[in-house]
Amino acid sequence: MTTVAGLELGGLRSRFSGRVITAADGDYDQARSVWNGAIDAHPAVIARCARPGDVAAAVSFAQDADLEISVRGGAHSFAGAAVGDGGLTIDLSAMSQVRVDPGARTARAGGGATLAQLDAATQAHGLATPGGTISHTGIGGLTLGGGFGWLTPQFGLSCDNLLSAQVVTAAGQVLRASHDQYPDLFWALRGGGGNFGVVTEFEFQLHPVGPLAQLGMFFWDLDDGEPALALAQQVTADLPPRMGSLIFGGNAPAAPFVPQQYHFRPGFGLIVAAFGADAEHARLAGQIRSALPPLFEFIAPIPYTALQQILDESAPWGILAYQKSLYLDALSPEVISIITAQQARKQSPMSVLLAIPMGGAFCQVPDEATAFGGSRAPGVIVDASAFAPEPGLLAADRDWARQLWADLRPHAPGTGSYVNFMTEYEADQVRASYGPAKYQRLTQVKAAYDPGNVFHRNPNINPAG
Repeated sequence: MTTVAGLELGGLRSRFSGRVITAADGDYDQARSVWNGAIDAHPAVIARCARPGDVAAAVSFAQDADLEISVRGGAHSFAGAAVGDGGLTIDLSAMSQVRVDPGARTARAGGGATLAQLDAATQAHGLATPGGTISHTGIGGLTLGGGFGWLTPQFGLSCDNLLSAQVVTAAGQVLRASHDQYPDLFWALRGGGGNFGVVTEFEFQLHPVGPLAQLGMFFWDLDDGEPALALAQQVTADLPPRMGSLIFGGNAPAAPFVPQQYHFRPGFGLIVAAFGADAEHARLAGQIRSALPPLFEFIAPIPYTALQQILDESAPWGILAYQKSLYLDALSPEVISIITAQQARKQSPMSVLLAIPMGGAFCQVPDEATAFGGSRAPGVIVDASAFAPEPGLLAADRDWARQLWADLRPHAPGTGSYVNFMTEYEADQVRASYGPAKYQRLTQVKAAYDPGNVFHRNPNINPAG
């Protein structure tokens, strides 16, 4: 028997086909690391699972030993929910296989798969499903919280394209949830986060995409912030569904497509990606140039898989990170004035403000159809992400993010925010994000599948009763 802090691990190992990792193992520090370098947690046990039965065994062992459970998929959350001090981490990284059925246009992906793995497998057949803007994001947390991406205007959120999910519950049951089986659980999984069990496999609807997209990136100087953001709001409000967009405030990257004199220049930008709409994209680029000539621009065809990776370097593994977000109806003149005034306060060249327009197919899904924590009305998610290589800069830009959020909040239609963009899981913010009716329904599903709130390292839903 192996004892760790009084735990007898022999019983777990005897019914475990994966690998049990503790601080005695040479790769423990690598196994406990997560994307956000500001997180430094030390689990007592890391259970790297190879199959759903391993997950069930780990869930049972943790409850018997009174260990807090965390679930690691891609380990990409700002909050570092994948690991906790002194608890048991269910590590799904070995369960990352992706199987594509090109005829049915579906894919089944293990709970530990990343967006890059899913994209590579589906693009081999000219297919894709909406999801993410950073390719090393895990599909698990992304989908369970909603999941937007370049394809959202055409096909909705990641959770809108979920066909079924294999779930290990707190009781150790392995269930397949879908519209026809455990429909209450299936509804909750599509936006309700990791509250209801460990999802070991996701089945997605796929769509014909690529292999190329038409990329347009336009960048304006910091002093042109107000007209640039007003133009970006106008342009993105009228985009056809075959175009996805992202508005940002930050420093120009030191990339080959950026003239050297503008490397790290602070400013504001607009990215528009078109799918099968090259002529419309070209006309749009001309309209943007005429309205407000950018400091520089980059327009080129790009493989869809490369489009999914263009922001990877802005959020590298191990960076210190923090974020605050909220929903707005639009970038109004008042909102734009606040953003441009606050943008000058950020200190780290890596920190970025994002404004993500939400329209098209996203708005065609009824609010009550999924548990997604936000309105399906047209709008924009505004997110202030502090990224820094050292703690001092992170502290400064954490203050920037919090102040920007506080200044924008009076202009928001509600007090909720996108649950995947939470660093702190404040209970009032979680409730506000789902709204009273949806939150109450989620508490009832939680009570049915996790009455003891075993899975609580997330934007937590308390069980009813």
